[in-house]
Amino acid sequence: MTGAPFEPRELLAGSRLGVLATLRSDGRPQLSPVMSFYDRDAGVIYVSMTEGRAKTANLRRDPRAALEVTGPDGWAWATAEGTAVLTGPGTDPRGPEVEALVDYYRLAAGEHPDWEEYRAVMVADRRVLMTMTVDHVYGEKVR
Repeated sequence: MTGAPFEPRELLAGSRLGVLATLRSDGRPQLSPVMSFYDRDAGVIYVSMTEGRAKTANLRRDPRAALEVTGPDGWAWATAEGTAVLTGPGTDPRGPEVEALVDYYRLAAGEHPDWEEYRAVMVADRRVLMTMTVDHVYGEKVR
C-alpha cells in the first residue's frame, strides 16, 4: 500500500525552523538556523533577521539563497531556492520597513499582544525582513 506522494511544498509550509544557506564572498556556503514562514499562495519565504549578521551581509552582496527544512521524524526534507530581497532596518516604528515586519508577523503568527512594543523592538534590534521568491523546490521522503 502506498501513501500520498510526497509534496515538498507541504513540508515547507508546515515547518517554522530551517537552515538558510547564503554565499560568502569567497563562494563558500554560510548556514544559519532560522525561523521561516512559507507563503504558498505568494510563492515566497519570509525570515526576520538582524542587520550586521553574516547572512544579512551575504544577501546584500549576493541575493541567491536556499532554505532547507526537515520533517519532525528526520526522514523527510525539502529545499527551496530563490532570490532574496531585504527590507530594513527601519528607524521609524511606523515606517514602511517596520510595517513589512508587522505584515510578516501577522501572516506567520497572527496578532501580537503589544504592537507598540513589537515595533519598538524591531527598530532597536535593527530587524530586517528577508522575502525570498521561490524559484525551485525539491525534497524527498526517505521513509
